[in-house]
Amino acid sequence: MKAVIIYWSKTGNTEKVARAIKEGLEAGGGEVELAQAEKAGDVDYYDYDLVCVGFPSYRWHPPKPVEKLLAQKFAAYHDPGRVKTGAPKVPGKNALIFCTYSGPHTGIDEAIPAGKYAGQFFEHLGFTVVGEWYVVGEFHGSEEKSTQGRLGDIRGRPNAEDLEKVRQDAAQLVRSIELGV
Repeated sequence: MKAVIIYWSKTGNTEKVARAIKEGLEAGGGEVELAQAEKAGDVDYYDYDLVCVGFPSYRWHPPKPVEKLLAQKFAAYHDPGRVKTGAPKVPGKNALIFCTYSGPHTGIDEAIPAGKYAGQFFEHLGFTVVGEWYVVGEFHGSEEKSTQGRLGDIRGRPNAEDLEKVRQDAAQLVRSIELGV
């Protein structure tokens, strides 16, 4: 299975998750490339069995660099007719959305809309969205926002336990995709 992981990370939380996904996919037998969103404009999603896109949640959306990349790629695929009415599935093309979030306000409820939003770009391309993974990350630069939100004390997250779960889930994902499950 050939995969690419495209991510944007301001504080390092999302990058840690991206690297854990890479390790897990490789442990599962995948061939994996890793790219920062700002450098992934030339990546052809259709060259991969699995495209993983990760970012932190910013006000219920992906951050602007990720939104820009998704919109540009959508336009690039739309013009030659790869976006079709009814969004028919393209066999063997899968996407994984992963989103880091913190808890100063409502926690995961702020991240889910961002993940759904990003997933729709892939659904319209005919990809099967095989997962939306939401991983808690420390709110860097504010002890108050990392300790007093709905999630409690999230300093140091994603921690070793969080990242190990991501690795295991990624290795299992390779097996699931290869088996067509």
